[in-house]
Amino acid sequence: MEPNTDQNTIEINPELSIPEAELSFQYALSGGPGGQHVNKTASKVLLLFNVAESPSLTEVQRFKIMEALSNRIDKEGVLQVVSQKHRSQRRNREEAVIRFQQFLVEALTEQKERKATRPTRRQRQRRLDDKKKQSERKADRNWKWDG
Repeated sequence: MEPNTDQNTIEINPELSIPEAELSFQYALSGGPGGQHVNKTASKVLLLFNVAESPSLTEVQRFKIMEALSNRIDKEGVLQVVSQKHRSQRRNREEAVIRFQQFLVEALTEQKERKATRPTRRQRQRRLDDKKKQSERKADRNWKWDG
C-alpha cells in the first residue's frame, strides 16, 4: 500500500483522503543497530494526526477511528504512529505514513457480524470421545502398587 503523494494527500478509501498538511512529524534519536550513526541522527519518526479536530473526517468516521484505535490515541484525540525500523529518517517517515494509512483503513472497514452456528453431531461426539480418552490417560497415571 503506497501513500499517494501526488496531490500531497493520503488516500484511505474512495470516500476519504487526508491532506498531508493535517499530519505533523516529530523526530528523535532512535535505538537499535547503526553504530555511531544512531547517536547523531534523529531517525525515529513520530507521526501525529489530530483525529478529534480533523476537518477531513465525518462524525461517523471520527467515532469509528476513535473506537478502533483508542489504544493509540491520547486524551486530546491525537493519533500517534511511531516508526524506527530503518536507519534513515526518510524511510521511517514513509513507513509511518504507510502504517497510518493501514490503521485508518482497518478502523473504517466494516466487520462482518458473526452468525452463531451449532456444532454438528459428529463434532459433539468427537469432543466427548477426546474427553473420555484424556480422562483415561489421567486415570492411568494414578496407579497404586499392591505389595
